Amino acid sequence: MLHIHCPYCRESRSEEEFAYGGEAHIQRPSRPAQTSEREWGDYLHFRKGTRGVHREMWFHVAGCRRYFNVVRDTVSYAILKTYAMGEEP
Repeated sequence: MLHIHCPYCRESRSEEEFAYGGEAHIQRPSRPAQTSEREWGDYLHFRKGTRGVHREMWFHVAGCRRYFNVVRDTVSYAILKTYAMGEEP
């Protein structure tokens, strides 16, 4: 089980209190009206699935109810860093 540090609550809690929100730092297309269906499909459905160090979004369901980012190694499951939304990793 992971122990995740919430940057807002400033406490480490059990993984059961959180929900995985997918890959972090995905950029929405800047010109939606000019974006092709293929580009929208790529934006909505395709992710890197990196083996190794990966940036993820998590949601603190049983705590502050806020999203934040996590840098995690997908091979060892080790959490390297957590940081608030809008901050640089």
